[in-house]
Amino acid sequence: MKAGSFMACHDCDLLHRIPAIAEGMTVSCCRCGALLAKPKQNSLERTLALAITGLVLLVMANSFPFLGFKIHGQVQHTLLLTGIQQFYTSGMPWLAVLVLFTTVIAPLAQFLALIYILLPLKFQRQPPGMFHVFRWMQQLQPWSMMEVFMVGILVSMVKLAKMAQILPDVALFCFMALIFVLAACLASLDPHQVWEHWEKNGCRHQH
Repeated sequence: MKAGSFMACHDCDLLHRIPAIAEGMTVSCCRCGALLAKPKQNSLERTLALAITGLVLLVMANSFPFLGFKIHGQVQHTLLLTGIQQFYTSGMPWLAVLVLFTTVIAPLAQFLALIYILLPLKFQRQPPGMFHVFRWMQQLQPWSMMEVFMVGILVSMVKLAKMAQILPDVALFCFMALIFVLAACLASLDPHQVWEHWEKNGCRHQH
C-alpha cells in the first residue's frame, strides 16, 4: 500500500494514515486490532497466473469425461454438465440453474474478471470499468460453491460403489485441482496493490 495514504478500519471505521509497509509485515487498527493491510509478494503476477490456470482447468473440467460407471463389463462415461441436465429433465429446473451458476458460471466469471483487470495492469494499461468489474467479482465470491458440489459427488460415489465400479476421469481431477486454484487465486489477490497500479497507470497516462 502507498505510504501516507488513508484507510478506514473495516470494523470500527477509525481513520488511519498508513505508513510504509515492507513485505511480510502487517498493519493493524490501533483501536480494535483489526487487520488493515498485509502486502503480498508478487500479488498481481501470481493471481494472474492462477486465474489463467483456473480458466484452463475449468474448460477441461467441462470438456472431458467426469466419471465412468462400469456395469457388467460396459463402461458409461458422464460429463460434469450431465448431472445438471438430469436435474432439469427430472423436473427440478431451479436446482439445475443453481448448480450451474454456483459450479460453472460464478467461477468462470471470477476468473474472467481477474484476467480482465490484472492483464492490462500488467502492461501498464487501465481496463475500462475496472471499479464495477472488481465490485461485481467480489459480490460473486460467496456464490462459488464448487467444494459443496464436490462433497455431493463424493457422497454419491460412495453410494453408487455398491451398484457399479466407479472410474474417475480426467475432468474429476481437473475439478478437484480447480477448487484449490480458485482458493489460492483469491487468497493471493491484494486489492490495495490493484488500486496502486491503477493509480500509477492513470498518472502515467496523464503525463
